Amino acid sequence: MFNNLKKTIKELAKSAVLLAEKTLGSNKGKEKKKMAIEYVVKYLPVPAPLKPFISVLFSSFIDEAIEFAVEYMEVI
Repeated sequence: MFNNLKKTIKELAKSAVLLAEKTLGSNKGKEKKKMAIEYVVKYLPVPAPLKPFISVLFSSFIDEAIEFAVEYMEVI
């Protein structure tokens, strides 16, 4: 179950970074990261009552996924 959730988080992170970049533009790194994290948590495929727990449990993984997505977007 957690492997599937991690895969989903990675995919959501890519979408989140792209959306944050389009929405906020340049020179707003902290705001874009916050927006990306909120996006990932919002679209996690878990019941709403579990989202706060999952977001805390996977907070470092979500951060890493977003940082990876940022690096990935810079390469393309």
